[in-house]
Amino acid sequence: MAKVRIAMVAGEASGDLLAAHLIRALRVHYPDLECVGIGGPRMEAEGFESWWPSERLAVMGLVEVLRRYRELWGIRSDLIKRLKADPPDLFIGIDAPDFNLGLEQRLRKSGIRTAHFVSPSIWAWRGGRVHGIGKAADHVLCLFPFEPELYTRHNIPASFVGHPLADEFPLQPDRDAAREQLQLKQGTCVVTMMPGSRVGEVSRLADDFIEAARLLAERRPDIKFLVPLVTRETRQVFEEAMARRNAGELPIRLLFGHSHEAMIASDVVLLASGTAALEAALLKRPMVVAYRVADMTYRIVKRMVYLPYFSLPNILAGRFVVPEFEQDDVKPAALADAVERWLNDREAVEHLVEGFTEMHLALRQNTAERAAEALLPLIAAGGRH
Repeated sequence: MAKVRIAMVAGEASGDLLAAHLIRALRVHYPDLECVGIGGPRMEAEGFESWWPSERLAVMGLVEVLRRYRELWGIRSDLIKRLKADPPDLFIGIDAPDFNLGLEQRLRKSGIRTAHFVSPSIWAWRGGRVHGIGKAADHVLCLFPFEPELYTRHNIPASFVGHPLADEFPLQPDRDAAREQLQLKQGTCVVTMMPGSRVGEVSRLADDFIEAARLLAERRPDIKFLVPLVTRETRQVFEEAMARRNAGELPIRLLFGHSHEAMIASDVVLLASGTAALEAALLKRPMVVAYRVADMTYRIVKRMVYLPYFSLPNILAGRFVVPEFEQDDVKPAALADAVERWLNDREAVEHLVEGFTEMHLALRQNTAERAAEALLPLIAAGGRH
């Protein structure tokens, strides 16, 4: 039996992790599997040969993509030439739709079978993309249960495979253990602030988060704040914001990583919209969600949005279950008031936790294994169309 060769492109850390799990699951069926393309350290640890690092694709927002268009276009052109010259049995685009869908379409036209892992959010905005996805992918792997039906309407093969975080996170997180690990007294009021994983996000939200913390500290002298940051660059941006706001006396503790432990240990999480909101939901924590991007990006996106909410917990629930604030509505007083409402309403928190537990169970599907099984027919069909 000939060795199976799969090409992949993953953008950012979340795509790197998703692809790494998928590679491991595919190796159960193809022990000699060869994987090449664009990936990160977790993929490389699974034997992936990375021609470019995934961090080169980590760009947020329409305006930011335009600024780096020439570089990204060059990488995609080189990748297409390389894959056409030596076609893989399957190409899998892992998230990064703005980069991957055009790439998949070009490869599919040349006869290479393609799959896209993580459905773009056509249910939230830019629904017209579904036609482009149909031209780009032979199969779409969806993380959320309501997504496959949207593709079925357009005769695009799609499978719900669950969300990998739901597999990874326990149904009942150990809050006492998390507090002990972070050396927090059990009765302390703790708010975790997560202003984002990218420098741009942190720079846009840090000042308002810090001022919200100041208001809360004035109302609750015993309160503590945890701020897990993933890189030295984001930590530096937050520290500069603290200096700018004269926040040295506030009870704010910066952490390198440990975001999950900080969320579990907290009474409420104040965070930037994104995967962190889903993580907080799976960790059964009440939250307040903020979203702010470059003004031009916001004006463009706002005209294309279909839903009245943007955070994943609200989207999955189909209604507002957590408060969210966007762009100019992200103000310290509004954020502080929303955090305090959770702190004062234990019954509402208990009800929220019940809903988050149901959400967790619906998303827990052994994602990597289900994704691998959905891809086996494409691989077995053999190489080119």
